Amino acid sequence: MRTHFFASCFGIRALHIAPHVRLRPSPLLVSLATAVPEHVIRQEDVQRFAASMFAETLAQDSRLLGIFANAQIDERRVCRPLEWLAAGHSFAERNAAYVEHALELSVAAVRTALARAGLQARDIDRLLFVSSTGLATPSMDARILGALGCRAETRRTPIWGLGCAGGTAGMAHARDFALADPAAIVVLVTLELCSLTFQHEDRSKRNLVAASLFGDGAAAAVVVGAAVPDLPSDGRQALQMLASHSTLWPDTLDIMGWTVDGDGLHVLFSRDIPTLVRQRVRPSLEAFLARSGLGLPDIAHMVMHPGGTKVLLAYGEALGLPPEAFTLSREVLRAYGNMSSPSCLFVLDRFLETARIAPGEHAVLASLGPGFSAEYLLLRGAQAET
Repeated sequence: MRTHFFASCFGIRALHIAPHVRLRPSPLLVSLATAVPEHVIRQEDVQRFAASMFAETLAQDSRLLGIFANAQIDERRVCRPLEWLAAGHSFAERNAAYVEHALELSVAAVRTALARAGLQARDIDRLLFVSSTGLATPSMDARILGALGCRAETRRTPIWGLGCAGGTAGMAHARDFALADPAAIVVLVTLELCSLTFQHEDRSKRNLVAASLFGDGAAAAVVVGAAVPDLPSDGRQALQMLASHSTLWPDTLDIMGWTVDGDGLHVLFSRDIPTLVRQRVRPSLEAFLARSGLGLPDIAHMVMHPGGTKVLLAYGEALGLPPEAFTLSREVLRAYGNMSSPSCLFVLDRFLETARIAPGEHAVLASLGPGFSAEYLLLRGAQAET
């Protein structure tokens, strides 16, 4: 018998894989699903709300109201109606709403992802939960496992603070666990309720920008190790997860993230982000691809986090790609706004839904986040089983 062992400090069991078990070349993304809350807010409605609430700020510079049209967002989903958000609530009230709706959306996304893979909740060996817009102890992953009815010994890993980079980073961590335990079924949940971080008393430009951009959503992915038997297909292309990469650029802690006070989380993002994308993304991405013997021409699809229109334009300039390369990213931005960590998985879901990634084609899932950091995941359309 072959034995695969990964250090016990990571909580991975020793594996005994029978010689007849056929191992895949890499962990496999077999299923992906998304979930959004019921309340829809149109961009023009938010603009009217902002025109009233930020009247003093806009009196100093009326051009700021143009950010709502320039964002190229039609509508967003939020867990509480605009009237509730406009009324103002304490951090405790908003965080209680986070726990309630985070559980609801996460469970919905996981159930759909499991159903698409022909799995049950009790099949999950490890659950990863990624979020940066609320707090919970016991952590949300414990609550999700209980609501789903998972096994008591299912392992769990909560990850907080990755912001918009969390979707890609979460997928990379799911791959790592599936590499360490080839017999494992790993489920990733990314969940953000950005609307609940809106600061009612904050009249700053950054809060106005946040009001024009952010929405709520969740995504769940099922990743299996190399020794997991073939699962039923719902017709979507499975993806091999070949390699991952993380870059944390020094001296950039003030570029993106949160500041925290008694009122909760205040958004922080720099106007320099598009410039940093133009300067730094291509070298880091090319270095990552080179380690797999690939170059940018070998990548058929760039699955980019839609952080905003200026960021997508900067990606195109940096990588020498036409606007059409980011069509699905723009579609997600227009329909949902920037949902932070789940956004890139919403884009990937559209790639799978439209069968854009053919067997053998390479794709890169990418997102930027606090740090300032970049996360990349190299994917390839899985060949049909023989």
